[in-house]
Amino acid sequence: MRYTAEHKQATHARILAAAEKLFRAEGFSGASVERVMRAAGLTVGGFYAHFASKEALLAESLRAFMTANRTRWLSGLRTSRGPEFLERFARRYLDQYNRATGDTACMMPSLLSDLTRATPEVQAAFGQGLEDLVGEAQAQLPAREGATPRQQMLATVALCFGAMTLARATASQPLAGEILDAAKALLLAGAPVEEPTPRVPRARSARKKAH
Repeated sequence: MRYTAEHKQATHARILAAAEKLFRAEGFSGASVERVMRAAGLTVGGFYAHFASKEALLAESLRAFMTANRTRWLSGLRTSRGPEFLERFARRYLDQYNRATGDTACMMPSLLSDLTRATPEVQAAFGQGLEDLVGEAQAQLPAREGATPRQQMLATVALCFGAMTLARATASQPLAGEILDAAKALLLAGAPVEEPTPRVPRARSARKKAH
């Protein structure tokens, strides 16, 4: 039976949606081809009509995820600049974490360790997603002493992804919420607080010599 191009495209989208959900919950190793296709309501045999391998599925899932979320994370922030922009971006990302369940809408906490061992194709897909996010966001960031706009955004993304990953890793502990609050606090922190200079006691004057 021949399917229309629209049907194949819709099926492709179903597989990607099922894969993203499993990658977010189980990581790369937990999202087998069989589980992805079952979650999409399809047979395993149809997988290779859409993807050459599970790694190709992960690469495309990352491209789709980073493209969709770049729009969502940056939407409505063009009126903000500098620290205000970074604060709003970080809050929007970190507030995805559900402190009651430990769940998040982001795939990164479940996938980052897998990406360190991923194929060049997969790493290139993720790297391009980061490049596109940083490239679009850095226009909102004036240069600061010691940090270019690009460096500011890269560091903010690293802080957000890292904090979310640590929160997921300690989801059953109160520390999880504290980690997220600490990440927000660091981005909101102002200039260093000047500590009062300690008063040095005056040396006692030498006793007058007896006449």
